[in-house]
Formats: sequence, C-alpha cells, structure tokens
Amino acid sequence: MEQKIYELAKKIENYKERVTNEEMTKTAFVMPFFEILGYDTRNPFEFVPEFTADIADLKGEKVDYGIFINDEVEFIVECKNWKDNLLNHDKQLNRYFNVVDSHIGILTNGIQYKFFTDLEESNRMDKNPFYEFNISDINEKDFIQLKKFTKATFDRHKILDTAEELKYLTLLKGNLKSEFENPSDDFISCMLNNIYDGIKTAKVKEKFSPILKKALNEYFNDLLRDKLETAFQIKVEAPQEQEVVETTAEVIENKAPVTTEEEIVGFSIIKSLLLDTVNQIDKITFKDTLSYFGILFEDNTRKWICRLYFNSQNKYISFPVLENGERTLKEEKIQLSSIYEIVKHKNRIEEVVKLYTN
Repeated sequence: MEQKIYELAKKIENYKERVTNEEMTKTAFVMPFFEILGYDTRNPFEFVPEFTADIADLKGEKVDYGIFINDEVEFIVECKNWKDNLLNHDKQLNRYFNVVDSHIGILTNGIQYKFFTDLEESNRMDKNPFYEFNISDINEKDFIQLKKFTKATFDRHKILDTAEELKYLTLLKGNLKSEFENPSDDFISCMLNNIYDGIKTAKVKEKFSPILKKALNEYFNDLLRDKLETAFQIKVEAPQEQEVVETTAEVIENKAPVTTEEEIVGFSIIKSLLLDTVNQIDKITFKDTLSYFGILFEDNTRKWICRLYFNSQNKYISFPVLENGERTLKEEKIQLSSIYEIVKHKNRIEEVVKLYTN
C-alpha cells in the first residue's frame, strides 16, 4: 500500500496543473486512492457515486460517494476540486452526515483528506475531524492509520474506539505547535508562574515571549540530540598502527578526510529516521570524503542516499535528483541552520532508500 500511495502522490504532483475541475479531481486523484485501499470503484454495490442523501424537504440531495461494506454504508465521501480549501466545505458534509446511516464522513480535495465522526453528539458530525492527512506530505504514522480504513481490515468499532483519542491528540499537538511558534498570553503566564515573582503585565509578557520561544526550541533540540546520542553510540574505529605511521608528506599529499563528531551525529539522525523503512539498519553506512560525508545503502557508492556538507561555516544536506523514479547524476543541496534540521527531510530520505529497496 505504501509504495502505491507514494506513486499516486507523485502522479498528483505531475498531473494537478492539468486537472481543472472537481470531476477531474475525482477521476484522477480520489478514485485511485480508494482503489489502493482495496475498494472496487467500478462495483455499483460497493462504490456508489452520487449517493442519495435526502435532507428534510430537499429530496434527492446527493453526496459524491457512498462506500458500502457487506451491504452497509460505512463512509460517505464529499469531494472538491484539488485547488479548493476544505475549510469552506465542512458544513456541506455535515448536512449529509446527519441524515445518512453512516458513522464516518470523509471530506477531500484529492490531496488533503479529513475524517469525521459523531463523538460529541450521536448522529451529528463533529466540528473537528478525528483524523486528517495530506497525501503530498504522508508519513509512517499516516500509513498506520490508513490501514484501518482498507476494505480488508476495516472494523468500524475499532476505528470509533480509537477515534476520540486520535482526535484530541491531533488537536492538542496542533495547539502545542501553535503555542511554541507564537506563545499566547495565557501560556506565557503559566510558564512564568514559577520563575518570575513580579506582576505579569502586558509589557512583561511581550518581553518574555521571544525568550520563551528560544527556550522551547533549545530544549527540544537538546532533547533530540540526547536521545540520538544515547540511541546510537557510534564510534569511528581508530586506524591500525601501520596506517597511522604514514609520513607527513604522504598525509599532506593524500589529504585524508577527518570524520567529525557532527558528521557522526548526522549519520545517527539519518539511521534513526530509517528504522521503520529498512529491515536491517546496518545496511545504512557512510563514506567520508574530502568534499562531503556520504550516506550509502549497502556500502555502495552508486546507491548514495544523501551527502552531508559540514566542512564549512554553512551546513548543507544534498539528495540525488530523481526523474521518473530513477536517480540522475544531479544532486540538490539544501542549507541547514542546524544539523538537527535533518529530521525535516525524513520523507525525502525514505524516498531515496525505497528506490534502492524496491
């Protein structure tokens, strides 16, 4: 499933400028997605387009799709043009949800998917989705959730049992992200309670806001570094004695690369990001050169995953440029403000590795 969704995401990126309306979005983006989940989009008993949802006096109102399992409608799906912002269309799905005997409503533009249910009031769709994802930025956690919605493994009761936790976990994470990026007055006051004895005036809160943001960033960077250094106690083996006893002239002429602590930490980060992608993590190796620190698959220089350029004041990570799913001779360099920014490129790193493992 994972590889097929990655392939669909690439196609969406390539096709979307040619997809100009809602019907094309359904055909090119939405239906292939549900086919990957195992639903037969050509079976009128399973995948029903223009599914009728009678609303009060408005007979014949139709939702884009009703998806049936064992003759029961399990999902209703409302689709929009890929260019549309889904925030403007929750109410429309809500109207359908309230009159259809289904417990899960899906709102999508073919790129972003929102999953709704009725946790707060029976038969009334919640205001907030219990799960959502973006196919262009999908990750391993998303695949874990999506497997629950495949036809082969679908269990409505199990999904609804975990929906509440998933919903509020997502909302809390979003709230934390918002507070970390732009702390509210209440959050600043809470954090100041144990460290500042004075009156927390608006001017005081304004003064501490950038300090709090910096403290949060440094704390999480330190936490990440400590976890990685603990998880990967990687040591560069000392060279054999006969290799050390080289003449000064030979060392100068050969200019042997020196592997730095930062490069080893970078290697550790990359290995940690690939724990769920590679069966044998020792297949991820490195080769240091004078120009860059290369991360390899199966110790093969023709299967390089990325390169770390840490030998100058500015730090970079580079990736092989892919065309039509194949690696080219080109590379793309991306500047890093910190070596811990490598984690932002997890999807790109996984994408290259999967090229070598398929």
